[in-house]
Amino acid sequence: MDSASGAGASPPDPHSVLVVPTTSMTPETIPGPSSQPPPSAAASQPSRYESQKRRDWNSFLQYLKNHKPPLTLARCSGAHVLEFLKYLDQFGKTKVHVNGCPFFGSPNPPGPCACPLKQAWGSLDALIGRLRAAFEENGGRPESNPFAARAVRIYLREVREGQAKARGIPYEKKKRKRPAVAAVAVAKVTAGGDQELQCRRQAGSSSSFVGGSP
Repeated sequence: MDSASGAGASPPDPHSVLVVPTTSMTPETIPGPSSQPPPSAAASQPSRYESQKRRDWNSFLQYLKNHKPPLTLARCSGAHVLEFLKYLDQFGKTKVHVNGCPFFGSPNPPGPCACPLKQAWGSLDALIGRLRAAFEENGGRPESNPFAARAVRIYLREVREGQAKARGIPYEKKKRKRPAVAAVAVAKVTAGGDQELQCRRQAGSSSSFVGGSP
């Protein structure tokens, strides 16, 4: 046995774990190649949506824990959800021009500006959808879901309209299309009414002719 090989060995570095940022606020430790799950376990792994929903839910619970004063999920309201969304703006990557910016309303500004970076409306809307589902999956009642509060819906609408205006992106509400069956029924009723009106006109002209001079 070679004693020299064991004498020069150094203890493992505890900081050698690979940590990469994810879309949530908390980093996720990536296991090395030696700890890869077998194919059968990999097939049963949650989907990308489910994994993202779990990370978002854990991030929100951590936010409540770090809140001053700390909050419990039972005491969480729509106002706290709005605080959470505004807190996330510091991690945003979408340039939102202010009214005084010369690039306000321009979808493709020709140069940089000092306007702040915020979370895009689409990202916030998708985040709220995942958190709303996670709240009910973790035992929350739908009628007390803070992520479905009216204040949250109003805030998301204001963010959508404000960002669209600042970036020069028009937003038009989609018009509801009338069902084809209803359109056909209206056409038939209209055609029937026109035919009846025409018959009445013909009957009126015939009676006036008969009652005229001999």
